Amino acid sequence: MTDRLSLTSVLRHPLANARSRESAALLVSAATLIIGSCVALLAFWGRTMPISGPGSIGQFAAIGAAITAIVVFVAARSLARVQPAAGVSHARMRWFDIAALAIAHGIIALLGWIAIADIVERSFVGAEVFTFAGAVLAGAAMACTAYLVALSAANMSPGMLSVVLMLFLVVGTFASMLSASDDQWWKLHLSSLGVTDDVSALTFNVTLIIAGVIVTTVAHFGTASIPAHSARAARGRRIVRLKLTVMGVLLAGVGLFPVDRFLALHNLCATGMVVVFVAMVIGLRRTVPGTAQVFLTLGYVFVASIVVLAVFFATGYYTLTAVELVAFLIIFTWLLLFLRNIEGATEAVA
Repeated sequence: MTDRLSLTSVLRHPLANARSRESAALLVSAATLIIGSCVALLAFWGRTMPISGPGSIGQFAAIGAAITAIVVFVAARSLARVQPAAGVSHARMRWFDIAALAIAHGIIALLGWIAIADIVERSFVGAEVFTFAGAVLAGAAMACTAYLVALSAANMSPGMLSVVLMLFLVVGTFASMLSASDDQWWKLHLSSLGVTDDVSALTFNVTLIIAGVIVTTVAHFGTASIPAHSARAARGRRIVRLKLTVMGVLLAGVGLFPVDRFLALHNLCATGMVVVFVAMVIGLRRTVPGTAQVFLTLGYVFVASIVVLAVFFATGYYTLTAVELVAFLIIFTWLLLFLRNIEGATEAVA
């Protein structure tokens, strides 16, 4: 018979184990449902609302979910400093790591709920929602966000970090593509998304900047579990961290220096990130000796694919946009697999 987890023990030690973290996330979700529904009820009082668009339930829920995500993530990571979660990486996150990941969770929630509301609106054309139902729906969206973010923050690990990074990049990039004022942007290059003065350019550039900060978080937090039992292993881990940090800085630089105003710096950052990635893959056998041969081989295949893409572009077979998109996908897919490979190797040793 298993021991029953009391409410008191959850409140006192919410991160003690997987069961308490799950229970704590449910409590946060329930509290958010009540608070969010009450606030929405006051905001919607006496009127009906459309499902999406300005002044809609979708817009209110998306903004509320974004605020909820940021607050819950910061609170959970602050608590993790005082009560380290059992079975989760104990590497400390710096304040800007927490800030970047909190904003990433908030943007994912914001854009995610806007997209969901838009899909529902197209399924119920012309429908309007009454006050009480709208308040409950908005509160439920915020509660769902609070639950997922609380678990994400409490169970933060290299694997979870990789998922957040990829999801954030995908959501941010597609939001920029879909909101681009020039529907022919793809005929130039991917960076053309960041050259206009509309919300699309802001979304694209901010996505890259925050993603760059997250990659530096990966360099510090995500590599903490790499074994360093000898001077050589410790040196290899430092090299990996340095290369990942440089990649993060260069990725942020791509967003900080739009191609129309800082052509040389923009291209230097974009090209430099690819060069550092190639160097990291080729040197991984020496820097992390315990890396699985299958993963090393996959890395070499990825590097060869980037070389082939470059040749295709040089011969005019591929457009620059196609090369950038595929290279972008290759680099961050490898990074996701690298973090999960580290996590898997650590669990195997344990």
